[in-house]
Amino acid sequence: MIIKEAKFIISNTDIKLCPTDGKPEYAFIGRSNVGKSSLINMLVEKKDMAKTSGRPGKTQLINHFLINNEWYLVDLPGYGYAKASKSSRNQWEKFISQFLTRRETLINTFVLIDSRLEPQKIDIEFMSWCAEEQLPFSIVFTKIDKLSSSALQKNLAAYKKEMLKYWEALPPVFTTSSESHFGREKILNYIDQINLDWHESKNG
Repeated sequence: MIIKEAKFIISNTDIKLCPTDGKPEYAFIGRSNVGKSSLINMLVEKKDMAKTSGRPGKTQLINHFLINNEWYLVDLPGYGYAKASKSSRNQWEKFISQFLTRRETLINTFVLIDSRLEPQKIDIEFMSWCAEEQLPFSIVFTKIDKLSSSALQKNLAAYKKEMLKYWEALPPVFTTSSESHFGREKILNYIDQINLDWHESKNG
């Protein structure tokens, strides 16, 4: 997939205000400080489309970006940010869960995982919730340039072992680096193929 155009459309906390044109949506979510904004900017090749910050938890809204006038990239707030107030966290969790479970045009959710860390309870819990709600999701390991190949393989194996305690099979898995753009083409081609299948099923 070649991205010719990527533009910001709307930010809000109310799913009723999200776009209603029926275009497919792909959400990106992860634990705070996982590198989500950097990954989104890398995918669309715009340095400042998603706001990056040294302060985790900065994304507090549902952000829609229209890609090639064909599909939406949706930037969701990170979960597990301890410094946010409890009421703020509850509010985020409520509108995030509403968005993920009620949006009929949401095709896939990319769950971002920091490849440098051992399996985190909060990530496993979130993906378990997605599975319980029968929400299609893929795993995106970020920051693979920050560790050696052997350490990366060790961490990926640990995640696979942990997840296979709960799942019979793993969802699609991608490894990425926002620095080197590794993984960009695979994710975009994956979205492209899903879009093709989605249009065929819709028109068929």
